[in-house]
Amino acid sequence: MFDLGWTELMVIGVVALIVVGPKDLPGMFRTVGQFVGKAKGMARDFSRAMNDAADEAGVSDVQKTIKAATRPLNTAMDEVKKSTDSFTKQTMESGKPKLDPARQEKADKIAQKSAEVATARKAEEAKAAEAAAKPAPKPAAKPAAAKKPAAKPAAKKPTAKAAKAPAKPAAKPAKRPTSTAATKAASKTTAKAKDKA
Repeated sequence: MFDLGWTELMVIGVVALIVVGPKDLPGMFRTVGQFVGKAKGMARDFSRAMNDAADEAGVSDVQKTIKAATRPLNTAMDEVKKSTDSFTKQTMESGKPKLDPARQEKADKIAQKSAEVATARKAEEAKAAEAAAKPAPKPAAKPAAAKKPAAKPAAKKPTAKAAKAPAKPAAKPAKRPTSTAATKAASKTTAKAKDKA
């Protein structure tokens, strides 16, 4: 109603405290509260009386009509819905329209053919299901075939590149041992090798 914030209310309270005084301030707030309560009650009674008078005068019906007029799209859609509902009811009550005898014969042939195809498909599916359910038969043991001797590969002729390439040594020469124990072990090995030779 009044756009009062906390700062305005605090200023009003301080001014009231100064003007009225601390002794009479609670009584003043009580009187203001009673007055505000009576004003709200009167406003509530007035609005209720106005609504009752409007209902008696039929203003609510006029208000509904005005709302319907302001929304013509909704009104039009309601009318379309009513007409389609009535048409649907009429066509459903009359049943299926009868076909021309030639067309009826064609429709019966189509229905019969589709039924035959469906039964054939179901039979194929049943056979496939039975085949899947049965375990697969084991293949018969094949007789051992005689092994053929493997053909020997023909000797390859050395290519020109291979002939030109120098021969690589088979093993690298051993490095000299760094420790004295390794030197003794190497000398023993060479001594044994000389004795055998």
